[in-house]
Amino acid sequence: MVHFCKARAFPRRGRVGLALIAVFWPVNWFWPGLRTHLAFFPLWLGYALTVDALTFCRRGESLFSRSPRRYVLLFVISAPAWWLFEALNLRTQNWHYVGREFFTNTQYALLATLSFSTVMPAVFGTAQLMRTFSPFNRPLKGPRVRPTPAVLWGAFLSGWVMLGLLLAFPRYCFPFLWLSVYFVLEPLNAWLGFPSLLRWTARRNWQPIYTLWAGVLTTAFFWEMWNYFSYPKWVYHVPFVGFWHIFEMPLLGYGGYLPFALELWALYHLVAGLAGQREDGYLVEAIAVPPESA
Repeated sequence: MVHFCKARAFPRRGRVGLALIAVFWPVNWFWPGLRTHLAFFPLWLGYALTVDALTFCRRGESLFSRSPRRYVLLFVISAPAWWLFEALNLRTQNWHYVGREFFTNTQYALLATLSFSTVMPAVFGTAQLMRTFSPFNRPLKGPRVRPTPAVLWGAFLSGWVMLGLLLAFPRYCFPFLWLSVYFVLEPLNAWLGFPSLLRWTARRNWQPIYTLWAGVLTTAFFWEMWNYFSYPKWVYHVPFVGFWHIFEMPLLGYGGYLPFALELWALYHLVAGLAGQREDGYLVEAIAVPPESA
């Protein structure tokens, strides 16, 4: 642990996080009857605190240590962000929750919102932890994509077309659930002067994208693993690719996590930017190396 943490003390919040995981992982899996509606949030709060503490050990700073207030705001922004995807899923019906029938609409809304609040802290915290490891701590080359008017307008209009196709033909166009939001929001962020990943890809530096992907896939493993023996739990109904399952998720379904991470980035910066928190470096510096270093 000393070598892993580069001789820095493991923060108290990390010990709290590990304690939460130790208690609520077995509760989530083995407690008789309904339990995940109460165990999900403390389990994932434990995960978020643990990865944040590990990042602090390795880097000397973390999302929490940079700004506890902004860290709490990640939870606040996260819940409505995931509700957006729940709304789109009303059309696609790609997943549903076993055990939902035991809760009133009000109970479900409150408990689900609390659970959804952990998505951004978990993904962004894990991505920041990934950045402390090679190769994610240096520029990583990829195709050059500049934020030219043609690229921005092409992406923006493509996003709306994908959203329309998703709503019109959900059985065949369900992958657009994980693409349309990013294609709509990324140009908006660029036009409004908020952090846009195109600032990095313009210099062929794809490091923040690869880091977000590594973070979300690591988080996805724990999401799907901890969900497998949960109750209530989610299950998938994905047309054409519902085979080769890893836990409840079909293998090819994990590909949807990649654009989902970019959508979370775009959603966070749009909301933060509209709230007056422009490019202040809170999330950008935590996950991305400077684009000029490519």
